[in-house]
Amino acid sequence: MELDAQGVHDRCRSCLILAPVNKVYHVHTIARVAEMLSEDQEWLWDLANEMDQEDGLIWVYGPGDESVMAFTNFGIETLAGIVETYKANPTLLKRETDPA
Repeated sequence: MELDAQGVHDRCRSCLILAPVNKVYHVHTIARVAEMLSEDQEWLWDLANEMDQEDGLIWVYGPGDESVMAFTNFGIETLAGIVETYKANPTLLKRETDPA
């Protein structure tokens, strides 16, 4: 069976053509990611401040504009890469628990 793509297009000239939609269907909070990566949540927060929306960082807002940092799967991969970078060169960002 062959589909007639042109025939479908002709019948839908007045149809609404939708742009690609965001495929993110779940996110993980920073607390969950800290558990997943076995890292300190506050330290991850400092590292994630370098990330943008394109890196998989999402802000989730609740009542009273309470906000929680959250990550897509891609965001977790990005953050894990940042963690590796800082662990390879600890002088880039000191952990708050490190002695001065």
